[in-house]
Amino acid sequence: MTDTARLLAVSDLHVSYEANRALVRDRLKPTSPGDWLIIAGDVGERVRDISWALGLLAERFARVIWAPGNHELWTYDEGEAGGLRGVQRYEHVVEVCRSLGVLTPEDPYAVWTGVGGPVRIAPLFIGYDYSFLPPGTSTKQEALAYAHGTGVVCSDEFLLHPDPYPDRGAWCEDRLSLTAQRLRDCGTRIPLILVNHYPLVRRPVDVLRYPEFALWCGTTATADWHRRFPVAAVIYGHLHIPRTTWHDGVRFEEVSLGYPREWQVRAKPPALLREVLPSAVAAD
Repeated sequence: MTDTARLLAVSDLHVSYEANRALVRDRLKPTSPGDWLIIAGDVGERVRDISWALGLLAERFARVIWAPGNHELWTYDEGEAGGLRGVQRYEHVVEVCRSLGVLTPEDPYAVWTGVGGPVRIAPLFIGYDYSFLPPGTSTKQEALAYAHGTGVVCSDEFLLHPDPYPDRGAWCEDRLSLTAQRLRDCGTRIPLILVNHYPLVRRPVDVLRYPEFALWCGTTATADWHRRFPVAAVIYGHLHIPRTTWHDGVRFEEVSLGYPREWQVRAKPPALLREVLPSAVAAD
């Protein structure tokens, strides 16, 4: 690995939108042959789009590491990928990634040894459990009723199925247990970069325009993971609010592109890739 190689990150490419697809095709490229790319979910909804984007990026970058978002898990079209749902849908996308040489949460965690390393990159699949309650609510049932009353309801409620689990919260609970054990097994010698589609702490969702959407943005069970484990940085997306924040001295990078209607109105063209390492970002 050369001294010019960079560890880069992006999420929420949403390549079903032609404008986003064009950005991925024409602009999402490495600056060094040794660059690695982290993708924190929401590449697309259909397997053919996910495969196209990840295959293209795997050809360009020395290593691509993917963590799933909610959109990859949608059964968006019952005729697509055999209408697979829940765990079977996730496992199918994992196999597609592996066929392309893309690392997933089910694979051994890769170690970056370039500038700023070594760090172990851990793509996570945890999900959410409705514990990010909007203000003024005290239970999941109350919060969901409030969200349905306002009309701010994530499409997951209709398209992201938890089969064979009874609900998405049960799936999340199982993934939390599995993932925490894997992170413990990593030990403390090499720092971790945690990659998750959702923020691991609640505070980033406090800036959402619609507070009720917080229900579909993570779990309070990961609130201490950046302290509990030897974490160098956390990479996430989902919120479509790209920015750097610090929590207990740990850098959190929201790296999403988002929908065209979001990035096209910004004053500057989107900076597609966030540099994770080497990084000149200092704590505020």
